Amino acid sequence: MADWVKIHEADNVAVAIVQIEQGTVLCVDSETVTAVDRVPAGHKIALKELAENAPVIKYGCVIGYTTRRVARGEWIHTHNIRTGLGEAKEYRYEPVMPAKPVRREAFFSGYLRPDGRAGVRNEIWIIPTVGCVNNVATALARKAEAFVTGSVDAVAAFPHPYGCSQMGEDQEAARTILADLINHPNAGGVLVLGLGCENSNIEVLKRYIGDYDADRVKFLNCQDSDDEMMDGLCLLRELIDRAAVMERTEISADRLIVGLKCGGSDGFSGITANPLVGRFSDMLISCGATTILTEVPEMFGAETLLMNRCENEALFEKTVDLINDFKHYFTDHNMVIYENPSPGNKKGGISTLEDKSLGCTQKSGCAPVKGILVYGERVKERGLNLLSAPGNDLVAATALAAAGAQLVLFTTGRGTPFACPAPTVKISSNSALAQKKNGWIDFNAGALVDGADMEETAKALFEFVLETASGRKVKSEEAGFHDMAIFKRGVTL
Repeated sequence: MADWVKIHEADNVAVAIVQIEQGTVLCVDSETVTAVDRVPAGHKIALKELAENAPVIKYGCVIGYTTRRVARGEWIHTHNIRTGLGEAKEYRYEPVMPAKPVRREAFFSGYLRPDGRAGVRNEIWIIPTVGCVNNVATALARKAEAFVTGSVDAVAAFPHPYGCSQMGEDQEAARTILADLINHPNAGGVLVLGLGCENSNIEVLKRYIGDYDADRVKFLNCQDSDDEMMDGLCLLRELIDRAAVMERTEISADRLIVGLKCGGSDGFSGITANPLVGRFSDMLISCGATTILTEVPEMFGAETLLMNRCENEALFEKTVDLINDFKHYFTDHNMVIYENPSPGNKKGGISTLEDKSLGCTQKSGCAPVKGILVYGERVKERGLNLLSAPGNDLVAATALAAAGAQLVLFTTGRGTPFACPAPTVKISSNSALAQKKNGWIDFNAGALVDGADMEETAKALFEFVLETASGRKVKSEEAGFHDMAIFKRGVTL
């Protein structure tokens, strides 16, 4: 492969695949370009001279504007490019409907739950109603691991700092997320652990949980117990014994719901890992299944591409609200909406939020948008859904699980060990990361830079996901990691 890649024919920049030294001569579109500067791998080089305030084009779209004249062959990054993003704006629906995919069939081995949903794990979860009992929950999970038997995969606690001293929408959101996790199909049994005096106490939370199986969901108020550890372990043993006899069965892949997330992106993310996940998403949707794209702030600058794929105008209007509501969230807190990319993103070659967003949204593939979800809402429509959540990795990945995702695909160019309530498949954008952090990375999309075929690699990822859904543990599970985080939006009393 060449030392550079021009992603779209309309681009006026190329991306360095390896570090390009000053004076290196590149041949792009039958023309030569001499590197004026050293250009790090993943970063951009100007293919033509650009005047001050000229648009910089990558992925065939504007990713920002030059802050001064840029010479042909010059390194383009944060020192000479600015964002073009601004306040909330009006949009026009210009639908672009992709061709209907050929229906395919695929299967995985999972747990068919009584409500018709499918679990890809058979875990026992401990959900605290309030942060005051986090340490009790963690201690119970650690001790209950000794009881694990049969088909039970693990016992996991999900500590969080909320459940009390909250009001209004903030409190409602926390209760909704907790209820979503209690009802999640990956949990064969759940212990809801309360304190007793909190706002979101067990009796209040039951209204959010709705109908439940009393053999699957147990409750314990620590203030009502003489020995919460002994009582908690007795309840956990009951849950484990019940779940241990559950068996995997062949289930159509159309029951799968897969969350799509990225973090710690680099200049390769929009070339390898994110478009690869987009191909996967299209393949899974062709099975009649569902994928969910989230992290709304990282749609800014690429939102019209998603808006125009909305199946109808009503969904388009919901997507406009999704975008503008998040912009208002920033401005209401006196924050600029383009306070991104992160330091790690910039080091990897991403210069503006548009640059990042146009790479990030490629995870959605080409399928039409079928549903728009508010934070904490469970998915209803099969196909591609957009979910309102911030870019924060733990918060967004937890929101995906709460929406019903049994698995999350997480692309990264920098690497991260985190997990979420659902198995979190880490997909590296470059081979160096996959080699260095083998204990974190599950699948290497960097092979695409090394010459691997996109379609064959997408098929390999598809098979890997089916294997994971059928019980193959990902690296974070092997490490025993289970994380969750709730979106804090209100005051703390």
